[in-house]
Amino acid sequence: MRWIPLLVVLTIASISGLYIIKTVTNLEKRQFSLISLIYLTLLGTILFTPVSFDGASVYVMSAGIGQVNLHQLDIFDVGFVENIILTIPLGFLIKQNFSHTSIISMAISGFMIGSGIETMQYYLSHIFLINRTSDINDVLANALGIVVGAILMIVYEYITGTSTIKIVKQSRTEI
Repeated sequence: MRWIPLLVVLTIASISGLYIIKTVTNLEKRQFSLISLIYLTLLGTILFTPVSFDGASVYVMSAGIGQVNLHQLDIFDVGFVENIILTIPLGFLIKQNFSHTSIISMAISGFMIGSGIETMQYYLSHIFLINRTSDINDVLANALGIVVGAILMIVYEYITGTSTIKIVKQSRTEI
């Protein structure tokens, strides 16, 4: 029963991968889509299954309902930095697909996504005993990572002189 979330993540990833391979004809767009899918699959596995990564090793957590931390801030922890790094590509992807979104909107979206992740971990921990801790520090780190990813996308566009709007429109016409 603990592995049902992993089966869901892998099933969705497999169906999405087959869809990308079958429908996306542009090789560059297909490669980018598949790499993004791999990232999102690994992210879903780390966030919603009993599989955990502590920066140095991957391990299976024991069964349990986890804990909740809504008041103890610890932003100078290695785990805080790991969560920022974990969500930077997500911010990059969101900003690429929603290029008109402002940084303030990205920050709000980051808080909503982080809150959604932690809420989902809370419920999955109670239903499937994946032993995840819902933590306010993770919400803040996820929001910060998404904003940093969005800023990196803006810097990338500025340096290369490309606009995401042109890339997205061009790739949509090639599909």
